[in-house]
Amino acid sequence: ALELDKHEVVEAENGKVGVRRWRENRPDLVITDILMPEKDGYETLFELLSIDPNVKVIAMTAGGWRETLDRLWDAQLHGASRTIPKPFTLSEMRRIVAEVLAS
Repeated sequence: ALELDKHEVVEAENGKVGVRRWRENRPDLVITDILMPEKDGYETLFELLSIDPNVKVIAMTAGGWRETLDRLWDAQLHGASRTIPKPFTLSEMRRIVAEVLAS
């Protein structure tokens, strides 16, 4: 869906690879899950912000209602530009991506 909106997309299977790919490509935006192997979304967020305090990050996660809200709140408190609970619709993600990129 993001490629259809003319965004270039670079994928990574975990946070460790994601940080490496971010260093190589310096994208305008990172979308990360909070729960990942190798390096979770919080560690990924902290490392990216330590490299570039202006990096734009959308964090997402799923789980029980309270657990999801707690994780997303923590991500936003620690520097995520926006958060989104899973499941979400493509139109929700496209809207949030546009808003973050415009900010």
